[in-house]
Amino acid sequence: MDNRDGGFTRSGLGRMRDVLARHVESKRIPGLVALVARGAQTHVEEIGTMRHEGGGPMRRNTIFRMASTSKPVAMAAAMVLVDECRLRLDDTVEQWLPELADRRVLTRVDGPLADTVPARRPITVRDLLTSTFGLGMDLTALGTPIIGALFEQGIYPQNMTDYSEPDEWMRRLGTLPLMYQPGERWQYHISHDVLGVLVARVTGRSFETFLRERVLDPLGMKDTGFHVPSDKIDRLPPSYAPDPQTGDFIVWDEAAGGQYSQPPAFQSGGSGLVSTVDDYHTYFRMLLNGGTHNGERILSRPAVQLMTTNRLTPEQQAVRTAMARDSVHVSHGQGQHGGWGFGMAVRTYRGDYAPVGQFGWDGGTGTSAYADPDKQLVGILLTQVGMSVPDPAHAIHDFWTTLYQAIDD
Repeated sequence: MDNRDGGFTRSGLGRMRDVLARHVESKRIPGLVALVARGAQTHVEEIGTMRHEGGGPMRRNTIFRMASTSKPVAMAAAMVLVDECRLRLDDTVEQWLPELADRRVLTRVDGPLADTVPARRPITVRDLLTSTFGLGMDLTALGTPIIGALFEQGIYPQNMTDYSEPDEWMRRLGTLPLMYQPGERWQYHISHDVLGVLVARVTGRSFETFLRERVLDPLGMKDTGFHVPSDKIDRLPPSYAPDPQTGDFIVWDEAAGGQYSQPPAFQSGGSGLVSTVDDYHTYFRMLLNGGTHNGERILSRPAVQLMTTNRLTPEQQAVRTAMARDSVHVSHGQGQHGGWGFGMAVRTYRGDYAPVGQFGWDGGTGTSAYADPDKQLVGILLTQVGMSVPDPAHAIHDFWTTLYQAIDD
């Protein structure tokens, strides 16, 4: 009879560790920290080192750049405002974001920026929450004038330090046409950065200040924020973006003196957070608990239900599924879930070992965090290797494959 460990089999957890250790032993991933939890039982693996060339070991409290895994956590700030009726789902946003008033929409996505028609209606809060406000990153539109403009204007910068101040960022965004009519099509990322500016303008405080007061501090997420203080910088490993052709390790961001060593000019809700496995476990456990933590309500149950169930129409979902399926050579298989809630993916079909209803997201710096309401499961895998190569994506896939095999029902 197999030994049990809090809803997991001991042999299954051993297999998961062995598989993750092989990724580190391959020398393609210097180190990682993984957390799996069901109910009150939590299991953590710390494997490898902080640097490619060695250095200190990975620890449970190692701080990672969360990249797009920021989205599920940052979304909570906007949902607090919806709970308090300071924002309504179908409010038009131009009263707070006048830069988005009187939008023009490209006649063709691949056409010149001046070839536009008027938007059929204003942009709403719901459009931002569902990533359907009309502008975003689209792998099927690479090379078009509008995608080029997003990079040139710094709307989608390559580094966190390349963001401009929020008001200037919004001004630049307002000079560009939309790619699609508001509410028409799901598109990635940019809506989350707009939401951060919206939260700041509605509350009269910085995005991070409000997020910290209403979400991070009540949850005890003491290591989560938009930069790493000097007294914690030794817990932040360098971030690598290996050369796609050779696999050679290239440092994308150092810890000391790097992008996250000082408060940023722009607090990116789409990709700006740093955090630890325990902080993210607390957040996703709160979502599984219907919005409560240690008896304190952070979000209403209906708010959590909106965030963690599919919000896309069949037409929008078909586009998202097609993009994930047809861009597998770029995404290395990440993103194939079907649906999207508020700030996170929601599985609407069983395409791998994870069941329908699982919610969460991955990050381009090699991070993954999901919760499964059916199994009352949280899983988090954090690495310091970016998705310029398939290795971190392979580690993420293998983590989830072995994790679901380790469940003892």
